[in-house]
Amino acid sequence: MRKPLTIGVDIRDLRVAKTGTKTYLEELCKAFKQMDQSNICFHFLDTSLPIYTGNNKILKWIEHFKYQLWKQLVLPLKAFFKNCDVVFCTDNFVPFIHLGYQTVPVFHDAFFFENPENYGKLWLWLYKKMAIPAAKRAAFIITPTEYAKQQIHRFTQIPNEKLVVVYEGPKSLNETKSNNQPEQLLKAFSILPLQYILHVGSMFKRKNIPTLITAFAKVKKAGFEHLKLVLAGPIPPAANETDYKLILEAIKKNQLQNEVVLTGYLPDTALSQLYQNALLYVFPSVNEGFGIPVLEAFAHNIPVLVANNTCLPEVGGDAVLQFDPFDTDAVFTAIKTVLEDAELRKEMIRKGQIRLQRFSWEKTARQIVEVFKKAV
Repeated sequence: MRKPLTIGVDIRDLRVAKTGTKTYLEELCKAFKQMDQSNICFHFLDTSLPIYTGNNKILKWIEHFKYQLWKQLVLPLKAFFKNCDVVFCTDNFVPFIHLGYQTVPVFHDAFFFENPENYGKLWLWLYKKMAIPAAKRAAFIITPTEYAKQQIHRFTQIPNEKLVVVYEGPKSLNETKSNNQPEQLLKAFSILPLQYILHVGSMFKRKNIPTLITAFAKVKKAGFEHLKLVLAGPIPPAANETDYKLILEAIKKNQLQNEVVLTGYLPDTALSQLYQNALLYVFPSVNEGFGIPVLEAFAHNIPVLVANNTCLPEVGGDAVLQFDPFDTDAVFTAIKTVLEDAELRKEMIRKGQIRLQRFSWEKTARQIVEVFKKAV
């Protein structure tokens, strides 16, 4: 009888990852565990050492060393003793050495090359000296969109035939729909159902939130005084990554202190409630590798407006209304157009439901397993 295909999944990143990268690994692990295990065996490999997540510079450097020790020594040995055929890592870094297994990393985007100013020098050095050489030795590299694939190929010269596009799915927030007391959350933030525009995501610079705030101020002046803007998401700890100061300045400049709601980090239950009661979802980011909130908004029957760049048109298709994220008037006009047309909102919701059928973590998991099979 043939030995089942044995996959070592590196889950150490669940201890430190946030936002989209954490969602990716969590959802894939769920999908892998639900698959038929007769011909494939998954080992979920983790470190036993504590992980430092604070801001002390020396301790952060030590943590970088521990991370590479895990990737280049401990993980390979664990995979070897588990007789793994493939080692799968969703956080860019895979083992450089191959102890009888193939490796498959996930490169979510090309941010390291496109915006190096947002990363520490040590992290950039490790990425270029460790992640890229190890990826070039991998059997295949998973990317989430055609756009991400093009950018990764452009900056790394990794052959296109090694870069495999596998779309993602929406975060599993559906289980919270049974909650029948969303009014408590809405009351806490002084918002009403269908009386606010929503944006979900950490306040990274690339999210372009100050532009959204300025456009929202124009919307208020155009006759939509009752609307509020809800910005749901944590503040990145690194000063070189966050736009939080500019966001506060934009709120103050436009006198929107009582009209823009900053929720900070929220658990999935609260996020689901915000999605369920939002009037519109607006995604003005100037750079994304995939954009999971687009699918989350589709899943909650919200009209979605997105920037007309990077991967967002690829993910949203004909279900989204696009705008130039560098033009505040264009963002304002797009929002105003959807707000004034109830039939357009219904049509966007309908198309969003159709578009959503293309994406699921079950499909993602099945396609990635096919990549594993090709790798061995």
